[in-house]
Amino acid sequence: MSKYVEIVHSKSTPPKGAVILLAFVFVLGLFAMGFDQGHTFSIIQGADAFDAMYLHELSHDLRHAAGFPCH
Repeated sequence: MSKYVEIVHSKSTPPKGAVILLAFVFVLGLFAMGFDQGHTFSIIQGADAFDAMYLHELSHDLRHAAGFPCH
């Protein structure tokens, strides 16, 4: 058994499309978790979505853990 370890450095970079897609998913998730107060579902439900606030209630504890005030 050899005592030496071969270290290989990779010069490849991630695809730009994947980075852009992940950035878009991050921004969309940040909006849904931190700022949505019924806006997303109001497209389908209309004004009733602002009373129900499904995404707000789904991510309520996560909002507090991330430091977003909500009440």
